[in-house]
Amino acid sequence: MQTQIIGVRFSKVGKIYHFDTASVPDVQVGEHVIVDTSRGKHLGEVMRVEKETPPKPDGGWRAVERRATPRDLLLLQAWQAKQTEAMINCRARAAEIKLEGVKIVAAEYNYDGTRLAFLFNTETEEKVDLKSLKKDMHNLYPNTHIELRQIGPRDVAKILGGMGACGIETRCCSKFLTDFSPISIKMAKEQGISLTPEEITGMCGRLRCCLIYEYEQYVEARKQLPKRNKRVVTPKGEGKVVDVSPMNNKVLVLLDGEARYPTAFDREEIQPWDELEALRRKSEAPCDRHNSGGCTCSKASPRNNRNN
Repeated sequence: MQTQIIGVRFSKVGKIYHFDTASVPDVQVGEHVIVDTSRGKHLGEVMRVEKETPPKPDGGWRAVERRATPRDLLLLQAWQAKQTEAMINCRARAAEIKLEGVKIVAAEYNYDGTRLAFLFNTETEEKVDLKSLKKDMHNLYPNTHIELRQIGPRDVAKILGGMGACGIETRCCSKFLTDFSPISIKMAKEQGISLTPEEITGMCGRLRCCLIYEYEQYVEARKQLPKRNKRVVTPKGEGKVVDVSPMNNKVLVLLDGEARYPTAFDREEIQPWDELEALRRKSEAPCDRHNSGGCTCSKASPRNNRNN
């Protein structure tokens, strides 16, 4: 039987994971299923049915065990309602044992309450000993598998939600981002964004995710424009490029003799000075037969012309 792979999501704005539906045929988008994960059995929603089989992961595909029943969905809601209480209990215990530099961000039950994960973040990169806290949580929830899972600052911001640094009502990470792409200072430079921390830092304290949104478009647009300090020829004369506006396809040129104010030109209006200069020199240079005789070019000597 042909392998049918589906994409399943476990939270509203979460990453999509792939599973094999060999034991549960004809699964449709919008259905809820119970799947086997590396962290036990979980309930998720089918977001898509893959038309083409994605690359097989190491260890093979994990399986869809069955369709979720109405009882499973009610169980999930009941256990989710207890997550805040579990988080408060864990925070209180961490404070009692004076666990410094550790912030308990959230608690997550699986659909039937057999597993409970506490998500935490640390202020430093040093490893923190959480054995005592985990043991205390085992004692408090004796029939539940306890897990302490460290998450990064971007994930913390995603869980907590709230207004973005740009003023948008809901942060991008909480609204639609399912994965965090690598962000670099280079992306801000390429787009001409101010490098002051307030301009490029998100509420998580890391570079803003939105720096990548238009980065590729800026890179492609800049390839069509001259670089700064390049000499160009414009309809108003020669000058030096002082800046470019990639999204407007404009070039700011400081014309020769204009000491203060640059002039904006469309890309089609300017030509590289060095290319024009090269063409000029080529047109003025003698041809290959100029020195050997038999040349009729404009640089040929009268003697050569007489010989012809």
